[in-house]
Formats: sequence, C-alpha cells, structure tokens
Amino acid sequence: MSDHLTDAGRSGDTPSRAIAANAATGLIWLHAALILFSTAALVTFLANPTPEVQAWLAREPNATVYRIAWKFSGPTYVVAGFLAAVAHAMARLGVRPRVILMFLAVSLLALLSELLGTYTGFPFGGYSYTPMLGYRILGLVPFPIAISWTCILYCSLAMCGRLLPARDDLSTRLRWSAVGALILTGWDVAMDPAMVKTFHWTWHQPGPFYGMPYTNWLGWLGTGFVLSWVMLRFVPPSLFAARISTTRLPLVLYALNGIMPIAICVRYGMFWAAGLGTLAMGVPLLMSVRRGSRPASDEPAERRAKGWPGSEPAAMTP
Repeated sequence: MSDHLTDAGRSGDTPSRAIAANAATGLIWLHAALILFSTAALVTFLANPTPEVQAWLAREPNATVYRIAWKFSGPTYVVAGFLAAVAHAMARLGVRPRVILMFLAVSLLALLSELLGTYTGFPFGGYSYTPMLGYRILGLVPFPIAISWTCILYCSLAMCGRLLPARDDLSTRLRWSAVGALILTGWDVAMDPAMVKTFHWTWHQPGPFYGMPYTNWLGWLGTGFVLSWVMLRFVPPSLFAARISTTRLPLVLYALNGIMPIAICVRYGMFWAAGLGTLAMGVPLLMSVRRGSRPASDEPAERRAKGWPGSEPAAMTP
C-alpha cells in the first residue's frame, strides 16, 4: 500500500525516504481508524444517549475508556494526519530541514491567524473554542487547529498539481494560491456546522448558515491564500506537481477529513451543509482523480539540482 500512496521504497530511494514512506502509510491508517471510531461514536450512542447508555458509560471500566477516548481521540487523529503529511513530504522531497521549516512556518502562520481571529474577530468573525479539542494556546486556540490547516492545505495544493499548469512564474503561484484556498475552504462547508453542533466552538453572533456567519468563509479564503503562497515559497508549483501530486496519499487524507463533518451534518438533519460540503470537497477530489498524476517531466531539471534530493524523476502512481 505504501507504494500506491507514496511511490517510495523503490530502487534509487534513500533509506531515510523509504522509512518516511512507511511512516506515512502507518500514520494514515491510524488517522483513518481514529476518524472512523470518533465518527461512529458521535453519530450513534453519543448523539442522543438513552438512560441505559448513560448508565452503561458510567460503569467501570467503560467510564475510564470513555473519558480517555473523549479527551484524546480528536487531538490524536489530527496529529496523526499532520504527521502523515510531514512523513509523505519527506518521502517525496527528502528528509531535509527545508521540509520541516515549511510545515512549521505554515502552522505558525495558521496559529497566528486563529489567535487574531479568536481575540479580535478578524478575519473570520467573533468565535471561541471550547476545551473539547485539547490544550488551548494562550487560552484561545486548541493546539490541533493550526496543524489541521497545514495538513489540509498540503492536500489542497497536491490537487492543484493535478488540475493546474505547473510553472514557477508569478501568475501560476497566484492561481495555485487562489485555487488551493478554495479547495481548503471547501472542507469547512460541512465542518463548521458539525463542530458548532457538537460544541467544539461557538460563534458570538450566530450567522445564517447553521449558526455560522458568511464572513467565516471570506476569512478562510484570505487566510488560505496567504498560507498557500507561503507553502509554495518552500516547494514551488513545478516541484509540487512532480513530486507530491503524483501520489495518492494527499487525496486519501483530504477525503478522510470529510467523513466526520458530513456524517455529523446528516445525523442532525443539516442536509444543506452535508450536501454542499460533499460537493465542495467531492468535486475537486473527483476531478483530481480523473485527471491523474502529472508526468515527472513537468519538474524542470534545474530544480532538481538546487538542493532537492535525488536526480531521478519521480515515479508515476499506478
């Protein structure tokens, strides 16, 4: 399965890249398992627990298992997805400081945008996080939030590599940043109503879309554009298309993160959110699958000579 997802572990790959590929595969399996577990719990017995279910949960060892799972499953699946993206990037680009710096820089900027948003209401609108997503940085933003931005943005730009021309000029970077932000925002269409319904965050002045103000999506588009631009400064479009977009893991990772919010929206009768969220995520995902991976020749030879690992072309995904 790792070959299908990362195309690493073939002849010519360094041991460190093969290890990173195996780690990415293990982490994506963990990510998927935790998402399915959490989704099943949230849409079944936790959605409207009967007195019998409440009594069952109150008994030991059920109470301890429930308490630990409730506290750690959400943050853990976000961390697993983020680390899967990091390991995948290392498998494709090499275990290099530049890759780590890319993820750190984008995550830090995402955190700053969330801190600004929760403190001032700009650019998303006034909102607050509850303690359900784990430790809150400065008492405002749960630590998994920033890395979830980076994880899904990585997947979004990988889809850009399948859908858009891959050159390294200014107009291409602008186009990729805009489309990457749009694909990223598609993830929020079902997620925001689902997370508000399950008390992960609240809006100070509820808006018309299941309690969410439309300014939130404008904030997502603007923030996503900036974060995309920064990520592309580390890995330019030609390299993203040739090394990242040729594999399936970013597509799988993006799809997995739509399962929980869409399922929660269906469970609570928020059908517009479920339907629009499915379209917003499904259309670019299906287009990316239909377009397939780009040929390795899209990566300029001079790019491979500027400190990036390996002179061999990236292998095609079967």
